[in-house]
Amino acid sequence: MYNSKLYNTRYHSYELSQYSYLITGGAGFIGSNIVEYLLRNNAKKVRVLDNLSNGYWENIKDFENLDNFEFIKGDIRDLETCQSALQGIDFVSHQAALGSVPRSIADPITSNEVNVGGFLNMMVAAKDNGNIRKFVYAASSSTYGDSKELPKEEGREGKALSPYAVTKAVNEMYAHVFGKVYDFNAVGLRYFNVFGPKQNPNNPYAAVIPIFCKHFLNNSQPIINGNGETSRDFTFVENAVQANIKAFELQNGEPEIFNVACGERTSLNEIITLLNKLTGQALTPVYKPERLGDVKHSLASIEKSKGMLGYNPLFSFAEGLAIVFEWYATHLSKLA
Repeated sequence: MYNSKLYNTRYHSYELSQYSYLITGGAGFIGSNIVEYLLRNNAKKVRVLDNLSNGYWENIKDFENLDNFEFIKGDIRDLETCQSALQGIDFVSHQAALGSVPRSIADPITSNEVNVGGFLNMMVAAKDNGNIRKFVYAASSSTYGDSKELPKEEGREGKALSPYAVTKAVNEMYAHVFGKVYDFNAVGLRYFNVFGPKQNPNNPYAAVIPIFCKHFLNNSQPIINGNGETSRDFTFVENAVQANIKAFELQNGEPEIFNVACGERTSLNEIITLLNKLTGQALTPVYKPERLGDVKHSLASIEKSKGMLGYNPLFSFAEGLAIVFEWYATHLSKLA
């Protein structure tokens, strides 16, 4: 049921059995990993709200018979669904969203409806509920936009480069306003290219690492957009889960934003080199034009996360890549 390579470290300081948690988008990649951590640490209740449009039942089906697990198939674009899902809940991890820069460029309206309208519904429902101890939400490194500064530091953002980035910036603005107007203090986690088990390489908007792993398992040439020197602060999923768990405990009086990353960057060419070394293969990529809206380089400062959250990324990129490649080797055939 649980991945033996993951979540063997305790990131919480209180007994989870006292509290109930709602994970929106809990059948998705990051959401389902948060669900796994909470369940294996005996949370009182873990409720998932997901419409399964961008998440997969496969990610959570092993939990369906657990007494402390509950699944609601529903859409965050419906306010009543959000209100109902929050009944009896203490903590919220809002992961539901339509990711992907290319998807938002192809269909900005739906991205806005889900990422902004759905987010606002969840914020309103949580505010009106009155019993939510902490509202943690998935923000994004895309908010740094055209800023050339490295490392990226909270409070030093550029202008958005895609509709997706706009939606994530609006989330942060709403969270700030709700803190000032309603005294409702949410915590936003700016994820930097999270990867790991349960990330589907067959999704039409799949991220680069699952796609690369699939190519290596199929012994086919991976495709790189650009010259391969594009770099990212790739973040293994357990590091992201750690940040969510620690954010639940943050004793803050203001809305906060934190980078969630490793503080190191890796180029696409370097990923190919690592995978060749890991597998004993000698695959060479096919280079194609760069994608519209992509940021060339990304590297996070994690000093604020370390100082205020006690965040400490335990998994390096190379360690995470080895774990996720092994996972794909045994799960790829099962992924739709």
